Amino acid sequence: MTGAMLVQFIKSAMRLSATFLYGSTGETIIEKGGHLNLGIPGVMSVGAACGCIAEYYLVKSMGLSAPALLVLIPLLVTIFAGALMGLLYSFLTVTLRANQNVVGLAMTTFGVGLAGYLITKMQAQNFVIITRASRFFLNMFQVQSENWFVQIFLSHGVLVYLAIIVAIVAQIILSKTRVGLNLRAVGENPATADAVGINVTKYKYVSTCTGCAISAIGGFFCIIDYMGGNWEYILEGFGWLSIALVIFSMWRPVLSIPGSFIFGGLYILANYIEGTTFAQMEIINMLPYIVTVLVLIITSIFGKKSVQPPAALGTSYFREER
Repeated sequence: MTGAMLVQFIKSAMRLSATFLYGSTGETIIEKGGHLNLGIPGVMSVGAACGCIAEYYLVKSMGLSAPALLVLIPLLVTIFAGALMGLLYSFLTVTLRANQNVVGLAMTTFGVGLAGYLITKMQAQNFVIITRASRFFLNMFQVQSENWFVQIFLSHGVLVYLAIIVAIVAQIILSKTRVGLNLRAVGENPATADAVGINVTKYKYVSTCTGCAISAIGGFFCIIDYMGGNWEYILEGFGWLSIALVIFSMWRPVLSIPGSFIFGGLYILANYIEGTTFAQMEIINMLPYIVTVLVLIITSIFGKKSVQPPAALGTSYFREER
């Protein structure tokens, strides 16, 4: 791999990493509250579809004359769509106490199917129009240079830098604030948290809706920025990788930053290796999952509390049994 190819590889890995970083940060917040949301692929797909549809109608009605609105409004629509998916998941698992795994898988199936239906309808109406608007998400600093530092660190869109900020803020809130302490208490032992006056239901609802809203941005980013406004049916796989990244980063959003870069690099690695066969590409694409399994095995062997999932993860809380 030449120097120019290496710079391009790192640049592409950093761009793609934002998709995983949004997804894993959102899922980490959800899991800290004791919920294992396997519906993240569906959430990301719905968020991407709703954001792209908002972009389409915005461009169609007002053209490209207001770039700030073309970025802000579709992003807000994406966040709202993700939060609604989180609200649905919370209603089913917290209020109705349905099985979290079943609900998560059902939401993935529903979300991917709904997004596909919406996008198919939009493509019939010249959906490719959003490709023109996607340029407002690219190269935030508008710096044109062949310098490797500029290419790697200063040539990305606003959503890439926002993903890093969101992960850092999430880490600070979870580890340094009372809200984060209460949420972690709910995830570890909801009965004890309830006994000391923490509103378990409120924390579960808010954390799930917030986490899904953040994850939805990852889906929208993938389509509007990484794919340049073109719809591709790859978000379901990226959603599962985002969930795997939560384990890889040991439930710490700040560790998801380098972890997402590693996942992004492993995912596109086959494209930068000459003479790679289809079978070899499939094996290389499995590397993120293999690495996650190895991390899970290692952390299980050492058994340190700091690298283990929340104790009540995946279990419904029944106050009557407290």
